Amino acid sequence: MKPKRVFQGLLAALLMGVSSASAWAATPPSAQAAGVTMGSVAMDIPVEMIKRMSALTNHLALNTNLNVRFRPSPNLGSAVDDLGTGQTQIAYLTPVAYIEARKKYGVIPLVAPTAGGRPHFALVIGVKAGSGISSPEGLKGKRFAFGDEKALLQRAAVESMGLKSGDFSAFAYLKHYDNIAKAVLAGDFDGGILKDSIADEFKSKGLVVVGSTAPLPSYIFAVHPGMPVAVRKQLRDALLALNKSTPEQAATLEAFDKSYDGFVVVDDPAYDTVRKLIQPFQK
Repeated sequence: MKPKRVFQGLLAALLMGVSSASAWAATPPSAQAAGVTMGSVAMDIPVEMIKRMSALTNHLALNTNLNVRFRPSPNLGSAVDDLGTGQTQIAYLTPVAYIEARKKYGVIPLVAPTAGGRPHFALVIGVKAGSGISSPEGLKGKRFAFGDEKALLQRAAVESMGLKSGDFSAFAYLKHYDNIAKAVLAGDFDGGILKDSIADEFKSKGLVVVGSTAPLPSYIFAVHPGMPVAVRKQLRDALLALNKSTPEQAATLEAFDKSYDGFVVVDDPAYDTVRKLIQPFQK
């Protein structure tokens, strides 16, 4: 019955765009363990996000005593506020979104996904093959694509590679990394900032990486500070148990993100390197 409850929840989130979940403090303990709403930064349009997250929420429902469903967020800011105000109780966040949610609401880090066994990723600059651009320097005076305007790490990453927004003839915010890759390949922009795993997906289509950051702490699952410890432990243990040891688990991870191979426990200090990178860009 659990998978059925999960997919009913997913359908409700898609059709109504609302969650029946409220802050933990507003419900009795017996109800708290019954339902968990998962949020996420917007990596794609809501329909695609539901497809990406459904296998993961199904895994959690099957391996806990919880009814887990997904609620898409339109942007980074709403994902942060949804988690902080209890509209969602667990969320998949970028490092910057996590740092903001931690500072504003005191959210608790749970686990981070791993690629090659390590909880790290890189931001890269991608261009179209044959463009004649072979380094970040070659994008000065060119058109450039960013993702979310609130994603301070993207701006910090570009500056770490020797470029500033003022160096471009034009730039725009395209929300999702997939949008950026497609726009660069279509010739709408000369270059764009991408997550390394997305750049890898588009290499066969003619995308070339010309710059990269040093390894950065991974995206993260964080939970609402009012989540009961027993519920938090169930979610943590179910995610830690997810790896590529069976075809079913491998398929779950691949649906979520093709580059991921498991999860590890992380703590707040792991994100101090990102705090230092974005500090100059914070108001």
